[in-house]
Amino acid sequence: MKKVVLATLLSTLGLSAPVLAQGELNIYSSRHYQTDEALYAGFTEQTGIKINRIEAKEDELLERIRNEGANSPADILITVDASRLAKAEEMGIFEPVKSAVLEERIPAHLRDDNWIAFSTRARVIVYNPDMVQGEQVQTYESLADPALKGKVCTRSGSHPYNLSLGAAMIKHHGAEKTEEWARGLVNNFARTPKGGDTDQIRSVAAGECGVAIVNSYYFARLMNSDRAQDQEAVNAVRFVWPNQASWGTHINISGAGMLKHAPNKEAAVKFLEYLSSDDAQRYFADGNNEWPTAKNVTVNNPALEKLGPFKADELPVGELADTVAEAQRIYDRAGYR
Repeated sequence: MKKVVLATLLSTLGLSAPVLAQGELNIYSSRHYQTDEALYAGFTEQTGIKINRIEAKEDELLERIRNEGANSPADILITVDASRLAKAEEMGIFEPVKSAVLEERIPAHLRDDNWIAFSTRARVIVYNPDMVQGEQVQTYESLADPALKGKVCTRSGSHPYNLSLGAAMIKHHGAEKTEEWARGLVNNFARTPKGGDTDQIRSVAAGECGVAIVNSYYFARLMNSDRAQDQEAVNAVRFVWPNQASWGTHINISGAGMLKHAPNKEAAVKFLEYLSSDDAQRYFADGNNEWPTAKNVTVNNPALEKLGPFKADELPVGELADTVAEAQRIYDRAGYR
């Protein structure tokens, strides 16, 4: 009765009733983007559920969950890349979530029983037009062409971004051809793999390399930057959506799942469903230059709009997780470290 009276009083004053606290949610996250703060605040505002968050590197969080066992306070694990989700699944730490909302909102190839993908990023090619012709680098496969010897730069082959690309290559071409590709790629290196994806873009812009593989959101971040050196780097290179005439550009994900020993399972499901909402999906696109996974979400990001539409690989991301370990073995044999 008191709640009704309070709501009526606030209404007469032109105010809305505050959301009453509905409990807590404990999140372990390896995402480290400041723009995600608005995402968490939006969930609490909508539900009244307080979020407690621990951020750390993926391996640290997985080890923590393992050590905590049944006593773990964690409800949700958030991480990036299919290879990291694969490691989590191997540990058996997730509990399957049944949700009509998630099944309706998230395409089948971007979820499985244990986790959902709530944003995507693409593995793209950038090249220096003074060193490489665009028609030479329209596919991932072309980067192993001997004509590019001494011109290719990448980050480490052990990095999850490149392992997931290798896993996709295995699915599309088989292990034998993927190993041939990896050996050709290594033979074409301009230097030993090092640095992050922004470093690869800068190296191509500076002429240290002719071509590199990078994640799309790093390039979009430079496009959106107001720093002169970032604009110089963007203007010095060209951007390619690989494999548009075949299986499409490889995409990877940020994903989340509910943990087996979650003490707040109802809140955890609500959070996963919230991640698929239009508002949450726009945070990823507008805040971190990623693409929404939910259907029919409109975004307002000048850099993403400028990059334009592309054909994405629709290989189920869960299948990539199955071949990540094989990709690592292939890379090791090829000397891609």
